[in-house]
Amino acid sequence: MRARAALLVVAAPLAMGQAKPVLVPDVSQRAIDIAYSFTGADLLLFGAILYPGGRVPVGEKPADIVVVVKGPTQSILLREKEKVAGIWVNAASARYRSAPSFYAIASSRPIADIVDDRARAIYELGLDSLQLSPVSTAAPDVQQRFGRGLVDLKSRAGLYLENPRAVEITDSVLYRARVTIPARVPVGRFTAETFLIRDGRVLAAAVRDIDIRKSGFERFVARAAERAGLLYGAVAVVLSVGLGWIAGAVARRF
Repeated sequence: MRARAALLVVAAPLAMGQAKPVLVPDVSQRAIDIAYSFTGADLLLFGAILYPGGRVPVGEKPADIVVVVKGPTQSILLREKEKVAGIWVNAASARYRSAPSFYAIASSRPIADIVDDRARAIYELGLDSLQLSPVSTAAPDVQQRFGRGLVDLKSRAGLYLENPRAVEITDSVLYRARVTIPARVPVGRFTAETFLIRDGRVLAAAVRDIDIRKSGFERFVARAAERAGLLYGAVAVVLSVGLGWIAGAVARRF
C-alpha cells in the first residue's frame, strides 16, 4: 500500500504536466441578420485559455492564438479570359467542389512564424493553404494558377481576409480579435474556430457556430425562391412583363 501511495504521489505531477490547456471561446454575435440596409458588421471573437492547475506555465514560450472564420462551402466554376482577335473570350476553366464562400483568419503573429507548412495544410491556416478540392484533372501548375486566381478574386471582393497580429492576448490567458463581415457576405452556417499553438504544435482547438441569415423582405424573397421555385419564377416573369408594359405605356403617352 505504501509503495502504491508513493507511486501515485510521483505520478500526479507528471499527469498534471501532461494535461493540455482548454480553450473557452465565444463570439459577440451568434446570429447576424442581413436586411436591405446591411453594410457589414464587426464580429468580435474572444475567450480564455484554461491551463492545468489554473496557472500559466513558467519558463515556456508564450502560446499563440489563431482564429479562422469560415462560411459554407460552395461549388465554383472559374473561367479564364483570353483576348482573341481583339475580343475577350472564355478560354480555360476550372471547377472547385468545396471552396469556402467566406474565409477570414486572424492571428497573434504571422502564420508562417507560428506553424510550419505541414500544419498549415492540415488545419488550412492561411489563404495559401486552403483545400479547394479541384474537380478538373489539369496539370498541377494549371491548378495552382487557377487557385491563386480564385483567392485573388475572393480577396478583392472582401470575402477572403488574412489579418496577422490581429489577435490580442492579455496576461497569456485572455484573447480577443475582430473580423470584418462584408456587406456581400453569403448567408448560411458559419464556423469560428480557435487554435492554441505553441512551438508549432496545436495544443487545443474549439469551434463556435454563427448563423448569417436574411431578414425582412429579403428573407421572404429568399425563402420563396427556395421553397417554391416554379411559382417564384412565374411571378418574377409576370412582374417583369407588367412593369415593362407600364413603362412602355407611360413613354407613349408622354
